[in-house]
Amino acid sequence: MSPLLRKSDRSRHGLDATQLTVAWQSASLLLGYPDQQLIDRLDLIVRASHELPRRLGELLRATAGNLAGTPLAELEAEYVETFDSRRRHNLFLTYFAYGDTRKRGGALLRFKQTYLASGFELDETELPDHLCVVLEYAATIDRDAGRRLLLEHRAGLELLRRGLTDSGSRWAGAVEAVTATLPPLRGDEMEAVQRLIAEGPPDEEVGLTPYGAAFDTGPAQPASSSPIALPMPTFPGAR
Repeated sequence: MSPLLRKSDRSRHGLDATQLTVAWQSASLLLGYPDQQLIDRLDLIVRASHELPRRLGELLRATAGNLAGTPLAELEAEYVETFDSRRRHNLFLTYFAYGDTRKRGGALLRFKQTYLASGFELDETELPDHLCVVLEYAATIDRDAGRRLLLEHRAGLELLRRGLTDSGSRWAGAVEAVTATLPPLRGDEMEAVQRLIAEGPPDEEVGLTPYGAAFDTGPAQPASSSPIALPMPTFPGAR
């Protein structure tokens, strides 16, 4: 990476395009359903994290360290317990703002339309608001559009970060790393977080055709039973 970068090449947090890609790509992998392929990539993620500012790299390395050396069956069971059993640990971003209400269908459609506008088409069995999918898109397809999606659900991300941190989850560092790439919470976003803490997401039970069940009871992984496979440590450039 060249040390000489134009000011316009850097984010407001001092991260250049390559660093944002590394951070989002790594977090996407670390937050995916654990399998042997992820375990085999942990060393690559750790090496890539040294491209990042100290605190951001430390968060990703801490998460990788929390996963390394743990029996895979234990990780799988803990992942399901963490992300499929607790409302504050939901990886589907629109759930925090809309719960299982009719409005969530429109929010999911916005994600899908954003992806399609960039030529990124998901399998119909995958919900487009899963954090790993959004991070993959932001890292490898369209950095600016992906960042906008993350910012639109900043309050939900913050609630997820707090929930994982408060419970001592081994995945907390990866979500904190994502929030560290975004601007601090604004007043209205902080109010939304406090409201979510007090009231929780809306709970009107409705169907979300064509997306299926909003909060699956099984492992939060693609239908193909494989995690989002992203190349490491060579990161494709985002637009």
